[in-house]
Amino acid sequence: MLVVGLTGGIGSGKSTVAQNFAELGALVIDADQLARMAIERGTEGFAEVLLKFGEDIILNGDIDRKKLAEIVFSDEAARRDLEAIIHPRVQAMFAEAIADLDHDDILIYEIPLLVETGAAVKFDFVITVESDIELRKARLLKKGLYISQIEKRIASQASESSREAVADAVIRNDGDEDDLLRKVENLWESVLVPQSLG
Repeated sequence: MLVVGLTGGIGSGKSTVAQNFAELGALVIDADQLARMAIERGTEGFAEVLLKFGEDIILNGDIDRKKLAEIVFSDEAARRDLEAIIHPRVQAMFAEAIADLDHDDILIYEIPLLVETGAAVKFDFVITVESDIELRKARLLKKGLYISQIEKRIASQASESSREAVADAVIRNDGDEDDLLRKVENLWESVLVPQSLG
């Protein structure tokens, strides 16, 4: 089996790459999805977030993720507090997923904060998706983020060079979706599948 870390800056196209890998036969887990599960209503994580950040972040009985994001992306200490609640729970869920793998499975773990959390060592192979900064901003504006939010989030992430420094492969996503799919297919067929069989 092969456990692959897939990272990249916000707006680089990680999710599209993950979807392409899923269509090729990979098992794909999204760290952001696990993070959401870690603090869902009714969980211990939810109770801890409520205790730490107060009732103001609750909307209709659930955590208002937009409000929470605004707090943690503008306050470094708050971000560390939230990560201390979420990360151990996410790591436990990830460990469970790996324990369930078959010997010939390829697991792609989409993890935005791979460099920031020092997680590269946990993977057999690391891929980063990189894209021109202006392209990334344009994609995020299309998704409805404001430029101030985009710049805060980009600033809170590791640099392109530090992601590339830990990566075994870099996928450049500056073209169209067909170009991106070809790059993903090439990496799948020439590198990942042979490694998983080896």
